Amino acid sequence: MSVNLPTHFVQQYSTNIALLLQQKGSKLRNAVMTGNHVGKQASPVDQFGSIEMQSVTSRFAPMGRVDASADRRWVFPSDYDLPQLIDDFDKLKMITDPSSAYVQNAVMAAGRQFDKLLCAAFTGTAKTGEAGGTSTIFTAANEVDVATGGANSKLNVAKIKAVKELMMANHIDFDTEEAYIGITAADHASLLNEIQVISSDFNGGMPVLQNGMVTSFLGFRFIHCEQIEASLAGTNEVTLPVWVKSGMYLGLWNDIENSVSKRNDLQGEPWQLYTKMSSGATRLEEDKVYAIESYRA
Repeated sequence: MSVNLPTHFVQQYSTNIALLLQQKGSKLRNAVMTGNHVGKQASPVDQFGSIEMQSVTSRFAPMGRVDASADRRWVFPSDYDLPQLIDDFDKLKMITDPSSAYVQNAVMAAGRQFDKLLCAAFTGTAKTGEAGGTSTIFTAANEVDVATGGANSKLNVAKIKAVKELMMANHIDFDTEEAYIGITAADHASLLNEIQVISSDFNGGMPVLQNGMVTSFLGFRFIHCEQIEASLAGTNEVTLPVWVKSGMYLGLWNDIENSVSKRNDLQGEPWQLYTKMSSGATRLEEDKVYAIESYRA
């Protein structure tokens, strides 16, 4: 056996995972800002408050100053890995096949982990301050109540209109920002009952459904992600995240790294496919992330 075979396998394995991650891994990663980091924590953005022009009331008066409030948002990494064992060399060759269970499992596991991090960060406590010592909670006023548009209701037109009103009131520019709503299967089914969503009469005569899926409405793009159902479930409701791309961040300390090695320490000396990642997520600005409460029985 050539000593170069494991190198070839790990390169092909890594290539397969990278390509598939772009297609079917994380549902949310492409809808947020990303960046690469080193160290125990990172600050992806400095936050500056708004300022206003000052009236000039006299000529040649001493010049004052206007200082914008400044803060810093932090993101912290968490480490994850996925070791898979293969008991013979013939099965090892399967990892060069993009459709093999080993590759598919690694892709889906990595994608789910990115989505879990982002789901937690949508409404979780963010870290702010000079060194990340200040806890910043989700803004309660940015949430649309579960009863909007009807008692015990899932996602509906009234809730979408309500969250858009909140965002516009907070100066979100829908002409320049990419706006998203994360939905589950239950909420997509609810949207299919909304005539204003599915009828082209209410959407400028343009086709609304693509392959049976509602993809956009009122300036929002819908992202179907079942991880939301698990990560953002409360008592009789699920929190649907609403955000603009510039308001959420995924920090990558170690994106996806793979290795293939022989485990001489185990009986049968199996081959090990090892995938690891290190990543963290946070909100970047409070008024760029919102929530819609969706009823669950």
